[in-house]
Order: sequence, then C-alpha cells, then structure tokens
Amino acid sequence: MLGQARSTQQYRAKVPAGESVLVERMTDLATQYGRYGYRRITALLRREGWQVNHKKVERLWRREGLKVPRKQPKRARLWLNDGSCVRLRPQGKDHVWAYDFVHERTPDDKPLRLLTMVDEYTRECLAIDVARRLNSENVLERLAELFVSRGVPEHIRSDNGPEFTAQAVREWLGRIGVKTLFIEPGSPWENGYVESFNGKLRDELLNGEIFYTLKEAEVLIEGWRKQYNRVRPHSSLGYRPPAPEAVLLQPAALRSAGSNNPLSAPI
Repeated sequence: MLGQARSTQQYRAKVPAGESVLVERMTDLATQYGRYGYRRITALLRREGWQVNHKKVERLWRREGLKVPRKQPKRARLWLNDGSCVRLRPQGKDHVWAYDFVHERTPDDKPLRLLTMVDEYTRECLAIDVARRLNSENVLERLAELFVSRGVPEHIRSDNGPEFTAQAVREWLGRIGVKTLFIEPGSPWENGYVESFNGKLRDELLNGEIFYTLKEAEVLIEGWRKQYNRVRPHSSLGYRPPAPEAVLLQPAALRSAGSNNPLSAPI
C-alpha cells in the first residue's frame, strides 16, 4: 500500500438519491422536444416541480451525451439615419401583429403554403393556416375570425407580398382602423418576430416531419402550434410559454415516484 502510485487512487462519486429519476425525466423531455437545449428542459422540469437549476441539468445533460442545438448565426439589423434599428416596437398585447408565409412540399412534390400570424409582444402564435394555395381572400378570412374572437390590433406588420398589399386588404384594414406596416423589400429582418417564429417552426417541426396529405399537415401543425403557445419555454419571456394553460398536471413519471422523491415538490 505504501508503494502504490497516487494516480491509481480515485474518488468514487456518490450519486444523490433520486438523481436517476431526474435523468430519466430529463431524457424523456429531450426525446419529446428534440430541438430544446438544457435551459428550456430546465424550465420544463422546474414547472413540473423539480428543484434543480440549469447548472445541474447541464452537467447531467453532458454526462448523458445529449447535444445542445446550435445557435443560428446573428443577422445584421437595418439601421436608420436617426440611429434606431426598429421602426415600431410592440408596447403591449395586440399592439402589433405580424404575418408571413412559409412554403413546404409533400412527397408527391405538391406545394403546401402556411400562413403564420403572431403577436409581437406576447410571442403567441395566433394562427397557422395550411392549404395548397392561399391568397388575399384567405388572409381576409383569417383576419376577420381573429378580430371577432380576439380583438382588433393597432398595427399589422408584413412584407410586400401581393396577398398583403392587395387593395382589398388595405382598404378593409383601413376601414376598421388597423394601420399597416410594410417592411422594405429584401429586408426580412425588419419583420424579425415572425421570421424568428418561422425559423422555430421549420427547425422543430417541418424539418423533421413528412406530410403525406394536406389533412395530416393541418393536424400536426396545429398540434405544434398549441404546444408552442402552452408548453414551449420562451427565452425572451423568462422561459415561460406565451399562453400557458391555467393548470399544469404532474406527469405520470413523477406521480409514480411519489413523495419519496427528494428532488420533487408538489406543484
């Protein structure tokens, strides 16, 4: 023993009680939300009652070999002569809405067109319409339904696509009192909120799903929209979802652990 090399002496780590249950739940969430990093997984765990911080989740995350999604490269903003970079910032709920189109195709090479609408202040996705073709009449129909169910916003931001700049759309919005904000051609970063949302939609759903029919696309996309509004932690909102449900039930994995789990607490 006296002649044994010091390098052969190793400390055997002690695994805290209940950590295996935490790792199992963390892995389940990472599997369910494949494009979430450890910070969003931490927010989901804390919402379920786990008393953990992001440092511990990050350590377990790396130990289990999970990978954090790469960050998108930063884009330059449009700077104006007065030094500002955003022409109109949203001041509250329903102050500024934004909408845009996303394009996708089914395996038979037929087009799918998605009309996405978001509230720039709350980050809530108001609607995602899916169809083979969408025109200015479809835009008016969706806006009319949202105005009745949710209320009328002060401004609507969009690009200069013909569906948004159509005379019928502009006249109808003008009669209601909604001001239109059109971005400069070739400057998608001016419509950054909806462009960011479209990127999340493509990264977390469209890039990982094959839609064989229009109906299948409608069902899956609407399910993702509800999950985005009610469950998905948003970093700009303090890792809270834009429109959380009033009651969040404890998952079956934690209920089975019961009160013997030292890392969990009742919601």
